[in-house]
Amino acid sequence: MPSNKSVSDAPIFQFTNCRILRSHQLQREDLWVREGKILNPEKLFFDEKGSADIQLNCKDSIIAPGFIDVQINGGFGVDFSLATDDVQSGISLVSQKILSHGVTSFCPTLVTSPPSVYHKVLPQISVRNGGPHGAGILGAHLEGPFISKEKKGAHPEHYLSTFDSGAFQDLLATYRYLDCVRIVTLAPEMKRSSEVIQELTRRGICVSLGHSVANLSQAEEAVRHGATFITHLFNAMLPFHHRDPGIVGLLTSDQIPARRRVFYGMISDGIHTNPAALRIAHRAHPKGLVLVTDAIAGMGLAPGRHTLGQQVVEVDGLNTYIAGTKTLSGSVATMDSCVRHFLEATGCTVETALEAASLHPAQLLGIEHRKGTLNYDNDADFLLLDNSLHVRATYIAGERVWSQDIFTI
Repeated sequence: MPSNKSVSDAPIFQFTNCRILRSHQLQREDLWVREGKILNPEKLFFDEKGSADIQLNCKDSIIAPGFIDVQINGGFGVDFSLATDDVQSGISLVSQKILSHGVTSFCPTLVTSPPSVYHKVLPQISVRNGGPHGAGILGAHLEGPFISKEKKGAHPEHYLSTFDSGAFQDLLATYRYLDCVRIVTLAPEMKRSSEVIQELTRRGICVSLGHSVANLSQAEEAVRHGATFITHLFNAMLPFHHRDPGIVGLLTSDQIPARRRVFYGMISDGIHTNPAALRIAHRAHPKGLVLVTDAIAGMGLAPGRHTLGQQVVEVDGLNTYIAGTKTLSGSVATMDSCVRHFLEATGCTVETALEAASLHPAQLLGIEHRKGTLNYDNDADFLLLDNSLHVRATYIAGERVWSQDIFTI
């Protein structure tokens, strides 16, 4: 008869006394993990005749997939848009610090910058798995410089660019390095943007629409050419109008290609979007909502002056403004706080709030077969949370990488 070790010598962990988020429901089950993957207990019992080597009592915690932040500009004094000689150490610091907020994977985000910044920073960003050293890096999110002057927000106008002369070649000249790039935010009304969207999509890079004055038909055309995301819905775009709802209209458009889903980011910090607008978006298109922090270097630090790329930013409580103005410039919100605010503001289910920070960003990036769920054979990146959705412990590849001092298992 086969033994527990017939398939692998690695120990089997059984997480008990918990509620697992699986198939959109919290289920009273145990979670089984081996070699960094979620294990199917039926195969273990019946095929391997195996059992757990180590049992861990989760003390009635919720177990949910690790959060995935696809728009984060920095934090804890680190600004990803600053061209230093050691970008990796800054990214590593942020990746370590965000573990306590439940983030197990993220996309370091660069705001509009001069080409010299991209040329220096992007070669220093590499995709890597998470672990005790910090959250995994899924690739960079480049927000600009191919955006609208009218909706530039906190992006410096003199560094904005267009596709007028060479389309995709203009983008290549600006960024130079695309190997580590996962998302590009651009304004779809720009000339020759369709060519750029098609080429980025062909290369497996997600195209997001944002910082734009596009009307609905221009946004729909961009989706037909491959765009799948909207950068921080409602912010830095034309406001909803009943005769032409602009990019916001994509949430209920009947012109989306079959089997294509448009996702949209929401900064659920209580500052960027009124709770009523958050509810409208969620009720209009719940399966597309992706929570993002849009956090800046000031996240986790005291109020005061910080940077966002080439701009100086003043942090006053939860508000972040370009110094001397009332122009919002990112947030200081953490992902777990965004999840809690979303739950409270919309009255959605706990499952829905958790999936907006895990399943949906994974689906956006096409990695839901590895991350964003607790399905069998997926990466064992997960969180233990209490009933109010505060993080008790964070696990990556089945290994505990952070926990509260009072909560150790």
